[in-house]
Amino acid sequence: MHYEGLVARLRRGWASAAIVLAGLGLAGLAGNAAAQAEAGAAKKLDNATCLTCHDGNKGKLEVPTPAGKPRALHAVDPALFGKGVHRQMECVTCHVDIKDNADKANAHQKDPTAPLAKVDCATCHQELWDQTVKRGREDERPRLKTVATNIENYKKSFHARPNPDDKTKPNATCSQCHDTHSFAVPVNKASPENTQWRLSISERCGNCHTDQLDTYKESVHGQENAKKMLADAATCSDCHSAHKVANTSAAQFKVSLTGQCGNCHTRQYESYKETFHGAANTLGYAYTAKCQDCHGSHDIVRVENPASKVHPDNRLETCGTCHNPKKGLPPVSKGFVSFQPHAEPGNFQRYPQVTVASWGMTALLIGTFAFFWLHTGLWFYREWVERRARGGGHPHVRIDEIPAPLRGKQFQRFTPIWRIAHLMFALSVMVLATTGMPLFYPEVPWAHAIMNFFGGPKVTGLIHRTAAVVFASIFFWHLIYVVIKLGSQWRTWKIFGPYSMVPNLKDLHDCIGMFKWFFGMGPKPKIDRWAYWEKFDYWAPFWGVTIIGVSGLMMWLPSLVGQFLPGWVFNVATIFHSEEAFLAVVFLFTVHFFNNHFRPDKFPVDVVMFTGSMPLDEFKREHPLEYERMVQTGEIGKYLVEPPSKLRMKLSRLLGFTLIIIGLTILTLVAIGFFSDAAGRAPAGIVV
Repeated sequence: MHYEGLVARLRRGWASAAIVLAGLGLAGLAGNAAAQAEAGAAKKLDNATCLTCHDGNKGKLEVPTPAGKPRALHAVDPALFGKGVHRQMECVTCHVDIKDNADKANAHQKDPTAPLAKVDCATCHQELWDQTVKRGREDERPRLKTVATNIENYKKSFHARPNPDDKTKPNATCSQCHDTHSFAVPVNKASPENTQWRLSISERCGNCHTDQLDTYKESVHGQENAKKMLADAATCSDCHSAHKVANTSAAQFKVSLTGQCGNCHTRQYESYKETFHGAANTLGYAYTAKCQDCHGSHDIVRVENPASKVHPDNRLETCGTCHNPKKGLPPVSKGFVSFQPHAEPGNFQRYPQVTVASWGMTALLIGTFAFFWLHTGLWFYREWVERRARGGGHPHVRIDEIPAPLRGKQFQRFTPIWRIAHLMFALSVMVLATTGMPLFYPEVPWAHAIMNFFGGPKVTGLIHRTAAVVFASIFFWHLIYVVIKLGSQWRTWKIFGPYSMVPNLKDLHDCIGMFKWFFGMGPKPKIDRWAYWEKFDYWAPFWGVTIIGVSGLMMWLPSLVGQFLPGWVFNVATIFHSEEAFLAVVFLFTVHFFNNHFRPDKFPVDVVMFTGSMPLDEFKREHPLEYERMVQTGEIGKYLVEPPSKLRMKLSRLLGFTLIIIGLTILTLVAIGFFSDAAGRAPAGIVV
């Protein structure tokens, strides 16, 4: 209820009371009541009364001060006030220490040398919102809810902190940004009024930030707004926000600013997040390059402008601000100039190398998964059908099919050194996947958790590279071992023989035979020492190490590589490294796990790689050609061992289950990241 309405009601009440009293013969009392009503009306403080002095039409409105210098009082433009959001309020609603208007010369019954109390906008609006919440009417007043939210943000902002020059005052108050007497933010963002309001923001901020305003006016953002008068380009509140203004030197602000840029430059933001700089920033770490580090802040100009920090003539210097020995990084080299931090796979005209690399890796992934997932699905179906036909359980070879001297023995398939190598290989791959995938999917929650667990990108990167060295060491040790082994057997070893890992025609025939068996069109082919899927598992690390290893080494030593190769090779290396890692993780923890653990004849875990030996009947069933050849030649006796003890079997199963659980956990995290990334792709945005 407004003050004006309240006075009117009081006047009507006193008049009614006078009539009643007169009717009762109390005319004297009635006269006194009427006189008091008239006196109250004379002291009424409505807006019209205030504007008789504060309308600005009577020259300067000043009052004396003890210092002798007059203090100017505020003048209100009635026309602007009539359009503001406070137009229906009385002046005294906010200026609560003004009690009456009996003596203008005494400035509303106050010492004229003492200023009136500052109006507290925040307290007033917060009280109104608290009352609204108490009455359960929040949905009826959405604008008030926005104001309440802005108040909370302001209290935590840089503007609300004490001013360094005067600790009794904040850095900025509501009235410094909002003219409370004419404040009216246009609700319709598409309206000309809203455009004009946006265009005025930089000038309002510039009242305090004069140097920044002068620089902004010369920037591409300021020039766009000034030239087109459409306010399409960024203004102060777009980057700094309006009420959550933060200290620009704080890490949190630096990290969040890239997202503010991405609100307009969506395509550039999405491509930036594909780089190491962007991934670390998305994970919440501020030490990598961000938009403002490369492009500037208030002084941003177009890339083709010679003054731009990212102009080709200036890029080495710009990159060198971070990539220098003082910051613990090798110095920049000429390859940095042509690195594309916003390369878009698919835009062949602008980024042909990146597009070809992306298309090539996509084809490799689709081809590999299409074949082996089909192979896996059909294999599962055939074994499940046969398992159901025999009434369940694993298949067994009849005891009388194994010579009596061999019964109860196991065939040693892998020596201790190969089992250790396999375990180290598996562990290093799992560590590489765990520490590398957060950078591949930095926006999913588990990526933040993993990165924080390891202590941030720097520590995680060190662990990742250590695991890579272990992985590569095992790989190269294997190559040396193979070379030495072949050197000692060069007279008898056959490149396409049964003990060779080199694919041959029999592997092709076995593959075709397996598909016939899948569809019930023939018997299961007899496998020799190595099956074609085992050979694929063997050779996969060769191209995997080549692609992942070489690309990872290039990104590990960018300054050295950049001395000899152009910068776009880093874009290609990033695609090769991440996509091949994705292929390796998904293949290992789906196809490889199925082939060795999850198919019905093996489920739930096969421990041959942990014990080194397998039951003789299983060996005869899985590798019948090798078994028959060894029995005929008498060589099988060399490889027969006693079954592992119960304790060893339990430990082997425990190790196997542990590795399987870790692998499936990594696979689940990758699946979450993949589908979250696919669902969150942003639409095309501004192209610069």
